[in-house]
Amino acid sequence: MKSALRLIAALALTVLVVLPAAARDLKINAFYGLFKGTGVSENRDSIYFGVTVRDFDVAIRPDGQGFTVEWTTVIRRGGDPNKPKVKRKGQKFTFQPTAQGGIYRSPASADPMSGSPYAWARISGNTLHVYLFTITASGAYSMQAYARTLTPLGMDFIFTRLRDGEPVRSVKGKLIKYSK
Repeated sequence: MKSALRLIAALALTVLVVLPAAARDLKINAFYGLFKGTGVSENRDSIYFGVTVRDFDVAIRPDGQGFTVEWTTVIRRGGDPNKPKVKRKGQKFTFQPTAQGGIYRSPASADPMSGSPYAWARISGNTLHVYLFTITASGAYSMQAYARTLTPLGMDFIFTRLRDGEPVRSVKGKLIKYSK
């Protein structure tokens, strides 16, 4: 009986020590590396027109006291299935720490009223979130959110875009870490 109580006490202590440690936010250096992967894009018309496949390259590197996230998306859609139309998009943002731990701002962020994005990032658990907020000339807003969650082999990726609170597009993908 005493050994059973000791076992239960040891398990309870383990849970009390390990779970809070696992729930802590990772440091930014855990995300450093080069990642490649693929995902699928959907929007409200996907039920009628299908989805598009996208390839991703993501580089997260230290930059002074902060870090840089650079990504390229290759979109294939339309045309001949053996030779689809290809569009390439790339973005790069540098982030610096703020007084609020785990939250970073882009010093190059413009006034959102200028049509250029205001960018910030935060870490929540094992996920790096990057947000881009833009106000259009008509006063509508666009919010892009990138969630990059570390996994044993790389990262899971979720992108969402809202326009005036309405979903425009979502992309889900998986990336493999291939270099530090």
